[in-house]
This record gives sequence, C-alpha cells and structure tokens, in this order.
Amino acid sequence: MRFGVFYEHQLPRPWGPGDEAKLFHEALEQVVLADKLGYDYAWEVEHHFLEEYSHSSAPEVFLAAAAALTKNIRVGHGIRQVIANYNHPARTAEGLATLDIISKGRLDFGIGEGATRLELGGFHIPAREKRAMALEAAEQIANMMVMEPYPGYEGKTFTMPCRNVVPKPVQTPHPPMWMACTNRDTIKIAASIGVGALAFSFLDPEEARSWADIYYGIIKSEQCVPIGHSVNATIAMVSNFSVHADRAEAIRRGQEGFEFFSYAINALVAHDTRPGRSSLFEDFLKSRAKQDDEIIAASKMVERVANGIGTPDDIRRHIRGFQDAGVDQVIFLQQAGRNRHAHICESLELFAAEVMPEFKAQVAEREAKKAKELAPYIEAALKRKKRMAPLADADIPIVGASVARAQVNQGGR
Repeated sequence: MRFGVFYEHQLPRPWGPGDEAKLFHEALEQVVLADKLGYDYAWEVEHHFLEEYSHSSAPEVFLAAAAALTKNIRVGHGIRQVIANYNHPARTAEGLATLDIISKGRLDFGIGEGATRLELGGFHIPAREKRAMALEAAEQIANMMVMEPYPGYEGKTFTMPCRNVVPKPVQTPHPPMWMACTNRDTIKIAASIGVGALAFSFLDPEEARSWADIYYGIIKSEQCVPIGHSVNATIAMVSNFSVHADRAEAIRRGQEGFEFFSYAINALVAHDTRPGRSSLFEDFLKSRAKQDDEIIAASKMVERVANGIGTPDDIRRHIRGFQDAGVDQVIFLQQAGRNRHAHICESLELFAAEVMPEFKAQVAEREAKKAKELAPYIEAALKRKKRMAPLADADIPIVGASVARAQVNQGGR
C-alpha cells in the first residue's frame, strides 16, 4: 500500500488579507514534511472559479514548487483539465515534460474534465461533450510526449499542424496516466483505456472491493485498449484523514472540514452561484445535521470508526480494509474546510510513526506479485492499441519562414 496527500486548496469565507498566500505556503510545508516522513505522492487538483471549495487553478505552478523542495515524493496532477478550451494539449504536453524534468522523473498525470457550470461555462465547454473532448485531448497529449515529430491532428475539438513538441519527459514512454473516477461508470472507462483510477468517492472497503473487481476485470479483458503508450493498472482511493491518540480530538480536528468538502462539491453542482459572492461555508454550517459532540458520542458506542478519522488503531484497520479490497494507494484528504495546519502536520507525523511502517514493509512483495500477474494482460492490451502513424522523413512538412518575414515587413499587421 502506498500513501498520498491531496490538495484542493480550500479556503472558506470570510477571507482575511494574506489568507490565500498562507494557505499555499502551508500546503508546501506539508508536502515537504510528507516527503521527509516517507509518503509516496503529493496530488494537486485543477479547478477554476470554485470559490471556497478550490483555489487550485494553477497546479503546475504549485507542483513545480513542491518538486523543487522535495527529493523522493512523487508529484501528481490529480487531475489536469485536459480539454483544449482549458489548456491546449500541446501546452499541457510541454508543461508535463518540463515538470517531469524538474522533478527528475517523479510526475504522475491524471486527466479530468470538470463537472460544474462555473468551470464548463467559463470556458464554453458543452457539458454533454466534455468526456469525449477530454479523452480526445488526453490521447493526443500522450502522443505529443512520445512522437518526434508529432504528425499533427485534425480532430473534433482541436487541430494542430505537425510540430516537434519539446521538451520530452524523463520517464518513458511518458509519466503514468490516471483518470478521475467518481462512480462505477468512470471506473470502467479508466480500466478500458488503461489508466490508473483516482477514485474521488468516499467508499467503505466492501464497495471499494467491488470497484477494484470491476477495474481489474476490465484490465484483464479485451476491453482494455490503452489511450497512452503504457498501461498504469492502479487504483487509488481518497480518504478522510485526521489522526490523534484520542479519537474525540481527531473528530474535533477533522470532521467538520471533511463534511464541508462533501457538501461544497454537491452544492456547486446543484445550486446557483453568484461569482465573487459565495456563501458555501456559511450555508454548510446552517445545513449541518450533527455537531462534533454528537458525532463523538456516537463514536464511543462502536469499536472503531472506518472513515479515516480516529486513533492510529482506527486508521490502521481502515487502511487494512482498503488493502484487502485490492486498493493500491490511499490518498489522504487532510486539507479540507478549516482544518488547521498544525493539526495536519501532527496527523501526518503520527500516522508515519505508528501506522505506515507496517504497510511500507509489504510494498515491494505486493507490487512484484501484482506486476507478474498483470504482465501478460498489459502486453496484450498494448498490442491492441491503435497507434498514430509516424511521418517518414520525406513527409515531414517544411515550415516556411515567409509568413513571418511578411508580417515583419508589414509592421506586424
């Protein structure tokens, strides 16, 4: 089992001067700490215009800073908005390769499309076409990172002439690819295109087992036709995360924030929004069904909790349930709502000291066994891939300079 930390950069109102800057710099401090403690991944989402819920609109900048400050932890786009309206595929390919170089080959690349009208409407993306647009772009991004030169593309959502997209990434053929998954349908899509599943749904271990069975069943079948030039057969599940020796204190420190996380994304999808005048956190507090004291009292009536909030023993059992279900990585959502920086750091340290070693000791054996089991299926899947034909040298077009000269002669008109 591997472990990651995850960032939306949530900032509930009211905002004070310097609050955004403090949020970003504290998150970087947390990633540096996670690196020192032996966590495996630092994931950063990309969202636009989602006040309070996510101020992470330029993940490539944050991840570059994180890569420069760390040595071992992998940095992951979890996810990058790949539709051309958000980010032209060539610009995404260039940014990914540059970040892979900066991080010395520690980059993972998750693909996403956005779900809210604030994002989709802000970039004039038809909601019904977003999935097809994202998959079309993602396939070409992978081609751009691999092919020299990229032959060019005439597609439904973007076109591009022949160009050699540089730089090229350190990892070959390209960084591991993932896809955001929020339900069984998207789990099926991720498996069918041979990418890792970033499961952004809070599941119990039994439901996680069902998702894993579906995912790996497709990976092993003829339905798997890779979108990239490699297969990343991996499932990562997002989990709440607040750890303390006293379960009640863990709940006090984390429960409200994680409830806000779930409330906010549902509200952004379902409710009308006035840009610049959001009231997400205020509305959340009014809607909250139970307060912390009630939740703490209920937790004392059971032997354990199973949602990632609790004592080291609670969390250990929580992780074992995911491991037994076939999950490969647990991603901790430690920064949510008004969760405090000091408490986040304490949770990271306590988990690393008392829970992580047991699972770290099993990683090499488990991953070697899995790789051996999946090798023939992955080989067969890559043979099914429909690859873009490279251009022969004689067919590579010459890009003339005459247009540029004419523009200069005409004063740039």
